[in-house]
Amino acid sequence: MDETVRRLTTPEECEQFIKNVQEQYPALAVEARRRAVELRAAAHGAQTAAEREALRAVYAYEEALSVKRGRKTRASRTWQMISRHGIIKAIERAVNRKQETLGYTTLIEMNMQDFAFEAVVLRYPDLFSPETIERAKARMEEGVK
Repeated sequence: MDETVRRLTTPEECEQFIKNVQEQYPALAVEARRRAVELRAAAHGAQTAAEREALRAVYAYEEALSVKRGRKTRASRTWQMISRHGIIKAIERAVNRKQETLGYTTLIEMNMQDFAFEAVVLRYPDLFSPETIERAKARMEEGVK
């Protein structure tokens, strides 16, 4: 990560930095987007590393949607599912859908697939069912092609 991006300490600083460099230095803007996602997830108060990465996935999805739509967009259905079922169960439910979610495809398009729920499942397989792990593997392999 670029040293300038590493020194950004709030998501708001990241957003301003993105506006300032987007035209001339798009790669720095991407790094700043990723930094904003990390800062938001860290501030959310996750109890475990897996929860922190899952929250990163949600914030990355919101960031990708916001860029795609040209305005700030929240992942309201995802947050509702997290409130109802908890973050780990919400991931399991999302990954186990027969068709890939809009979140997954949006993150692939933005080259942020390492933030996807499927990637979290593969990094923490002991927290998920064998069916969820298989579906995540298949989706991630398909997304790489």
